[in-house]
Amino acid sequence: MAPKPAFAFQWHITDECDQRCKHCYIFANGDCAGFTRMPWSQMKEVIDQAEELCEKLTRQPYFYVTGGDPILHPDFWRLAELLHERGFMWCVMGNPFHLDDETCHRMKELGCRKYQLSLDGLEATHDYFRKPGSFADTLRAIECLKRAGIWVAIMNTVSSTNAHELPKLIDLAASLEVDVFAFGRYCPTSGQARDEFHMEPLEYRNVLLAAQERIDYHQSRGCKTFFQLKDHLWTLLLWEQGRFTIPKDAKPGMIYDGCHCGTGHMTVLPTGNVYACRRMESRIGNVAESTLESLFFSPAMEAKREFKKFKKCSTCELFGWCRGCPAVSFGYTGDMYDADPQCWKDLG
Repeated sequence: MAPKPAFAFQWHITDECDQRCKHCYIFANGDCAGFTRMPWSQMKEVIDQAEELCEKLTRQPYFYVTGGDPILHPDFWRLAELLHERGFMWCVMGNPFHLDDETCHRMKELGCRKYQLSLDGLEATHDYFRKPGSFADTLRAIECLKRAGIWVAIMNTVSSTNAHELPKLIDLAASLEVDVFAFGRYCPTSGQARDEFHMEPLEYRNVLLAAQERIDYHQSRGCKTFFQLKDHLWTLLLWEQGRFTIPKDAKPGMIYDGCHCGTGHMTVLPTGNVYACRRMESRIGNVAESTLESLFFSPAMEAKREFKKFKKCSTCELFGWCRGCPAVSFGYTGDMYDADPQCWKDLG
């Protein structure tokens, strides 16, 4: 019997963090006045609620435990033990600073499948975005995770500031033999940040082409790293190149791939607030007031699934597979259904 498809829960158990990244949506514009930790009693409820929702959807939960830095939560290990005991898939998206061989081996024993770290450029650029010493500590942590047998994922947030370093960063990921490398675009949190990090559509297309050249190079040589094409605008580029074709049996108006906002993903914050997508303002409720199941089928979540409202994508032949990034659109215009600001299709 084939395994059930996964339903992702991006679970921020604490706001506590060792960094103040310039592109962080949690601390953007000084909005996060203090740290919030989810209490243990509510953490257990979230697990139960997630399981109930997935039973309803005939899927299995996959918990992306994050923060802040989730290891800083005093009940992190208690949570890891419970997830392991319940047999749930889980991974961590966190910082490198508290990782050592003992910590990584303990996470592995408790079923942690993957640990996602960030590299936002080469050393000077990465440390500019995060803090001095972060780059070197990330490389150190990668080796700790690899020794423990935990998959290493490297995530890059790309913008006009660091896009020129992306090809060399891909080379670095391949040389380190990390398991997964991906990048996503910066989501603006203010007009000033939007202008500072903005890329024009054809400029971004060139960024993808430069990245693709390095990915193709390493894949042709049997590179062990899986290069995840996370940004949905990859679909547009691959379609233009004939590397993606629309299936002949595809039904018009159907959703086959693209953004999972409102369909296969939910975000839970330390406050208990639930978002359709953490990268934009999309609060749909709170687990203390409603269950995850009721929130998933709520009018607030349904409003994130009104696919015909996409102003540009709804008439595009790639509608069922792309739709760009609604969070980036929201960051620019306040409307997730607006045209993706980096989409170059039909620019005329």
